[in-house]
Amino acid sequence: MNTAEPSPGCTRRNLIQCGVAAATISALSGAAIRSHAAEAAPDAPLAQDDVILFQGDSITDAGRDKNIAAANDFRALGQGYANMIASALLGKHAGLRLQCYSRGISGNKVPDLQARWQTDAVDLKPAVLSILIGVNDLWHKLAGNYNGTVADYEQGFTRLLADTRSALPKTRLVICEPFVLKCGAVNEEWFPEFTERRAVAKRVAEAAGATWVPFQTMFDGAINELMPPEYWAGDGVHPTMAGHALMAKTWLDVTRLG
Repeated sequence: MNTAEPSPGCTRRNLIQCGVAAATISALSGAAIRSHAAEAAPDAPLAQDDVILFQGDSITDAGRDKNIAAANDFRALGQGYANMIASALLGKHAGLRLQCYSRGISGNKVPDLQARWQTDAVDLKPAVLSILIGVNDLWHKLAGNYNGTVADYEQGFTRLLADTRSALPKTRLVICEPFVLKCGAVNEEWFPEFTERRAVAKRVAEAAGATWVPFQTMFDGAINELMPPEYWAGDGVHPTMAGHALMAKTWLDVTRLG
């Protein structure tokens, strides 16, 4: 679990198909996605040479090649939503010379982000910093490998964002809602604590003035209106190709950067 990687629904060989899925997901989800993006942030246009950074755990990691530090590299961005978003932004804003990075690391919790934040976030000076973190803070606790409480999660996440605001006052923060789907590894043991942690993430995001991307709300709507949980995340945590595409579409809609 500490080294959990995404399910292999999106591999390098079918990465083009992932992009196609991202482009067509709107037709599949329609009104559901529009309603889940109702909390969209005001327009904040990108500028020349802006850095866009994705941070988080294995969902953001998505099997990325950590030996490649360069921006805008398929392998360095992984095989999931971060790659799909970066590809869309680079295509739409070709003249801006954007620099897109992923620094997601499989198994990470909030304390792990704190330990590497200077090098993996602050030093990159992102104009847009997107963070998805929280599922391992509970998953590892359920497995007996961590004892962090909901209060620990809130305090740690609040401190992380406060430190980020202090070091990077002009950076636009995008906080993504942690999510799980009730299938695979996810059972009733996760609740109600996971729901409490989702509420913490939103509260912390609002306090920091961050854009909130409602991934759990998005997936709940997709399950109710479209396909069962396994279609979006086979093990309940790591998205399939369709799940990553839905995340990318919603992130771009809510941030209004796409």
